[in-house]
Amino acid sequence: MPEEVLFKTEQSMDRAEIAEYLRAVAEKLDGDGTLSLSAGSESVEMEVPERPEFEIKAERETNGSTELSVEFELEWKEGQEGRGSGGDLTIE
Repeated sequence: MPEEVLFKTEQSMDRAEIAEYLRAVAEKLDGDGTLSLSAGSESVEMEVPERPEFEIKAERETNGSTELSVEFELEWKEGQEGRGSGGDLTIE
């Protein structure tokens, strides 16, 4: 099935700014689960269900230089609650 990008933004910012955005997402998840994302002329609103799948991926990519990344992803099927699997997650 083809992927449709509903919203995307990418910019360099300091860790404190990133932490502020992540705290805002956490507050929305603790609340009603409605995420409203906007940047420039792009915007999207999504209703996150009570039990989405939560994926964290750490990667090293080497193409001449080495790029490291950490990705956080919430995923669910429209109209369905997610089903988690795997071991207990720890972030320290």
